[in-house]
Amino acid sequence: MAGPYSEKVMDHFMNPRNMGEIENADGIGEVGNPVCGDVMKLYLKIENGVIVDAKFKTFGCGAAIATSSITTELIKGKTIEEALKLTNEAVAEALGGLPPAKMHCSVLAEEALKAAIEDYRKRKKEQ
Repeated sequence: MAGPYSEKVMDHFMNPRNMGEIENADGIGEVGNPVCGDVMKLYLKIENGVIVDAKFKTFGCGAAIATSSITTELIKGKTIEEALKLTNEAVAEALGGLPPAKMHCSVLAEEALKAAIEDYRKRKKEQ
């Protein structure tokens, strides 16, 4: 399919991985972009400092759904410290690139991940 999106973006948009929510998640991050209206919610299950499961619910464009999907795949099995090193550029690169007008979707994915980890750390301190 010719167009502004790579085959991988289209695949993750048409067949999103890890969509949904995790009941009793250890960390939840929700971010939104008021310019385009995309809202991304990321759920993490963390055991012994390792992300064992990640799911998402995203309201937005195809690029927002694709970046959410690939982000869950990229962080599963990683430690929190490894996941925190994930940049929006790495998310976009894993998708084979994004059009410049859609790079904010990869920023949203990075921010949702960081918010979910921050939520996890906050919850852990409260226990």
